[in-house]
Amino acid sequence: MASASRARMLKALCDGRPLAVTVLAAEAGVSVPTASVHLTRLAEAGLVRAEHSGRHRYFRLAGPDVVTALEALAVIAPPDPAPVTTLRAHSRRNALRRSRTCYDHLAGSLGVLLMEGFLDQGLLRREEDVPASGRRPDRPASYGRRATYHLTPRGAERFTGFGIDVDALLRGRRPVVRYCVDWSERRHHLAGALGAALAARFFDLTWLRYGVSPRVVHLTDAGGSGVRDAFAIEVAD
Repeated sequence: MASASRARMLKALCDGRPLAVTVLAAEAGVSVPTASVHLTRLAEAGLVRAEHSGRHRYFRLAGPDVVTALEALAVIAPPDPAPVTTLRAHSRRNALRRSRTCYDHLAGSLGVLLMEGFLDQGLLRREEDVPASGRRPDRPASYGRRATYHLTPRGAERFTGFGIDVDALLRGRRPVVRYCVDWSERRHHLAGALGAALAARFFDLTWLRYGVSPRVVHLTDAGGSGVRDAFAIEVAD
């Protein structure tokens, strides 16, 4: 991960979709042969895995744990700290911060806004386990074991009405509600099985569309009005 080229490839893969070597080479700013060497090293380290489709080779992250590690590192060392020198790069960075995928759930300002809206409306509940020693609870911009989120009965009803099979989520092995620390917003966004199901539902309804750059997603006009009608959350243009 210390290599800037490999770090850019890993960042591009963080939405969970497989990407071709040519795409990853362009993201890293290197030639395809050089990208192949980097990807081989990442595969040997267990961070990515290759998939073949006919004559083409694609790569994806080895699993969600890799994303968790990358997002945690990004909190203390944000990706691409170099100054932006072109309008295209500036627009791309803004789009990434506004709304992106974090493996299979939503991140960026959109993801954080949804998380806070769910909490405000009582669909989720945050609990703080403050130790007897008087240490401060976990800050929103940090990972820890003392902050936990739970799905409320009201939330289960609302998400079920939205078309998410909450009962199936509760029976599954994956935690229903987890959080990630959003590296750009320095606050929590919704992860876990519920976060993944919510993002998938948004795509099914065409409320979201993928952007040109990896990880970037855009809320459509239908998505903006849909989020407002379904969850009473106003998303700014």
